[in-house]
Amino acid sequence: MRKQWINDRKNDKIKTQLYYAKRGIITPEMEYIANKECLNSETIRKEVAKGRLIIPANINHINLEPMGIGVALRTKINSNIGSSSIINSIDEEVEKLKVSIKYGADTVMDLSTGGNLDKIREAIIEASCVPIGTVPIYQILHDVKNDVMKLDIDVMLKVLKKQAQQGVSYFTIHCGFLLEHMPFVSRRKMGIVSRGGSLMASWMMNYHKQNPFYEAYDEILKICQEYDVSLSLGDSLRPGCLADASDEAQFAELKVLGELAKRAYDADVQVMIEGPGHVPLNQIERNVKLQKEYCNEAPFYVLGPLVTDIAAGYDHIASAIGACVAAWKGVAMLCYVTPKEHLGLPNAKDVREGILAYKIAAHAADIARGRIGARDRDDAMSDARYGFDWNKQFELALDSDRAREYHDEGLPQEVFKEAEFCSMCGPKFCSYKISQDIFREYKEESVE
Repeated sequence: MRKQWINDRKNDKIKTQLYYAKRGIITPEMEYIANKECLNSETIRKEVAKGRLIIPANINHINLEPMGIGVALRTKINSNIGSSSIINSIDEEVEKLKVSIKYGADTVMDLSTGGNLDKIREAIIEASCVPIGTVPIYQILHDVKNDVMKLDIDVMLKVLKKQAQQGVSYFTIHCGFLLEHMPFVSRRKMGIVSRGGSLMASWMMNYHKQNPFYEAYDEILKICQEYDVSLSLGDSLRPGCLADASDEAQFAELKVLGELAKRAYDADVQVMIEGPGHVPLNQIERNVKLQKEYCNEAPFYVLGPLVTDIAAGYDHIASAIGACVAAWKGVAMLCYVTPKEHLGLPNAKDVREGILAYKIAAHAADIARGRIGARDRDDAMSDARYGFDWNKQFELALDSDRAREYHDEGLPQEVFKEAEFCSMCGPKFCSYKISQDIFREYKEESVE
């Protein structure tokens, strides 16, 4: 779909959506998103030009279906997949991708750390119609044989360039965590819980030098300009427990991310900001407000946040609660959490559970924010329920397969798809049926 669109821009030195938006140009990607979101294409262009909306769309990801991340659009969700040193099947990662897309992920991040990382990423991008993001430090470490002390700027930039050429649409870069933040971290209950952040800390403390991603930031921006890779500025110091939420370490890094976001914007590179983490429910709104203040309203992309630390095995639920509040208060994209969070590597079943929890959270937030058309599906579901249209109910459900499965556990025969009851109340105690009978009799009496 995008071959001709990209070919028309091949001679431009800078090829980012932000570059065109700032110059008053509405790209085909902007038009596509406007139609999908039921908005005016000029509205999309203006939001991109302000830096409040990004369109992660690497010029080499030809089979990408354009999507946008921003407060003016519906809330998006991201699905994390990826191999480990223990489990690293290409086929399994592609299956996770397909499950992610089937159940509604808007973007997918490949967080692979084991196996042939290039081949895994290549297969994922080729099979994906949604933007693919990565955390390049994982491959950088892999390429230096897991010796973090061998990191240098040349290796880092080489990996970034390779992933950009493959078609990665956004990078999570841990560039806002500075050497001077280390004293703040020492006062925490749980220190650094970000993998990328902990690697940067090891390197900085060993060499007593500044974060190399921070030092090489201008070179990173040049790669992003050439391939239209968006930056997702990573929160290395996100809180990993409620006790560390909203502390000086977290907000010191957030201020630096705001400065880096401004530099990216000035270079015509699209940017969003990553956020916490583990945050008590009553602190979420303040976190969102501070991000907007420090980062000039760049789209906020949050993990959860988890609102309790004791939901092991159910962290997809604990985090979806926080995610819903965060999206209601202005977060643009939610990074899902699966039931395996803190416990192990998610499989395809866990991916499905995480995505559905977050689709519910995002949809509930869109309704709360009064998005145009956000409640249409809910109203249609209400009509289908009251009318005992079971097949329509399955169709409208966020997880049609699960809805049908649960209904058919009690009444599997096809004839019951026409029944005016389910296995919960049976034919005698269905409140819908009783209500309908009451109003039918009332109307008949009124006519008489």
